[in-house]
Amino acid sequence: MSKKHVSRRQFLNYTLTGVGGFMAAGMLMPMVRFAVDPVLQKEAGGDFIATPQKVAEITEVPTRVDFSFTQKDAWYESEMTNSAWVYKNANGEIVALSPTCKHLGCTVDWNSDKANPEHFYCPCHGGLYKKDGTNVPGTPPTAPLDVYPIKEKDGLLYLGKAEPRKKEA
Repeated sequence: MSKKHVSRRQFLNYTLTGVGGFMAAGMLMPMVRFAVDPVLQKEAGGDFIATPQKVAEITEVPTRVDFSFTQKDAWYESEMTNSAWVYKNANGEIVALSPTCKHLGCTVDWNSDKANPEHFYCPCHGGLYKKDGTNVPGTPPTAPLDVYPIKEKDGLLYLGKAEPRKKEA
């Protein structure tokens, strides 16, 4: 056994330094984790969300497709439901349009205005869109409907995040 004696003052200094170090580590660890954690997170498997719509059942008539996904906001997760108008164009390509009117954000419906058949109609202010989602001049919307990027996997339709498109001349 060592014959070296530790004075009371040295013992108190060692003890306070150790306790202070533990307290500082306790305060710094959450900050370090906050900075490093996003780097260590695995990326999601993609930004596309599965819909219940089978690709083989899509026709030339726009059909409303509702789909759900989990949205994570910091520590809070919530189930979100979104919609799209899906149809095949003249070339046989699948088109998925956002149902949100570009005027005030109301929801548009297909073929619901008797005066303007074969158009998307916004009941809030009488906005009209053609079947391809472009806005009809002289009506309140000033931009075309947003378009969802699409993918097909296992016979089902997958939709990405709706993206605005440029006005057609």
